[in-house]
Amino acid sequence: MKQQSDYINDDLLVKYLLDITTPAEKAAVITWLAEKEDHQRYFEHFRIIWEESKKLAVVSTVNEQDAWMRFQQRVGTHENSTRVIKLDTGVSPWRSFLRIAAVLLVLLGAGGVWFIAQRGANVPTIVRSEGKIKQELLPDGSEVTLNKQSTITYAANFKKERNIHLTGEAFFNVAQDPGKPFILKVNDVTVKVLGTSFNVKSVHGKTEVIVETGAVEVSKHDNSVQLKSHEKAIVTDSEAAPSKQSNTDELYNYYRTQTFVCNGTPLWKLVDILNEAYGVNIVIANSSKRDLQINSTFTNSSLDSTLNVIGLTYEISVEKQGSQIILK
Repeated sequence: MKQQSDYINDDLLVKYLLDITTPAEKAAVITWLAEKEDHQRYFEHFRIIWEESKKLAVVSTVNEQDAWMRFQQRVGTHENSTRVIKLDTGVSPWRSFLRIAAVLLVLLGAGGVWFIAQRGANVPTIVRSEGKIKQELLPDGSEVTLNKQSTITYAANFKKERNIHLTGEAFFNVAQDPGKPFILKVNDVTVKVLGTSFNVKSVHGKTEVIVETGAVEVSKHDNSVQLKSHEKAIVTDSEAAPSKQSNTDELYNYYRTQTFVCNGTPLWKLVDILNEAYGVNIVIANSSKRDLQINSTFTNSSLDSTLNVIGLTYEISVEKQGSQIILK
């Protein structure tokens, strides 16, 4: 089996999956997973093969010891070489399952399946931005910028179509390839393009698609709309069809450009974005100010600086009360 680092190997990953690690071993695996995305991807591949091996364990009549030895020969390792962390001696369920996993690899063609496990050829790639903005280059050369707390899933190799699944918000700059449509799925909304750039945001049962260049088709079930540059579609859980609207707002780009561009943007919308960007709780106490049109650009500004400019320019008082920031 493959040694993963100076202190993590596949034996330990199996114990982790069975939840029989010691506290020290569990902490070591968690630290290893957090170190690199490659570690997380390897673990996902390993877990998939592990789940398949458990299914096989129920029905397999193959000699596990012989299969294990053949597996060792194919991957060029020896069982003893993986003992980087001292494990319990004696017969244990996880060791038996691990041998069954080797049987699975032998039955399906260890070379091919092992390659899949190592390189992720046919296993979906999962990219999570967690608490920071993240950029990802897709196999076809398309570029994706994920906002915080967003996730995309896609196949390592695009074949007839380029299928992407999104949770959260992301900006896509799609490489042109007329022979392979680019199809994005978010909730029950489908966005289909050939080559364009657009932003998609899905939150609280509402999906918004804004086209920056090119054209896209946004559909929900059998209802669809065609969008071009400076147009957007709004899709809600309660509506059967997308709603097409014009779009002159550039505020959606803030997480890519680090700039808040307001062109007649209502104050409430800017406040929503500031709350999202800085993780704060700004409240508009004066309802007459909610729809005040903001025409300013804030580039690489701190939250305090942005609020000071808003206060001075639009005669709005800014007060901090506990965890809230009150605009009056």
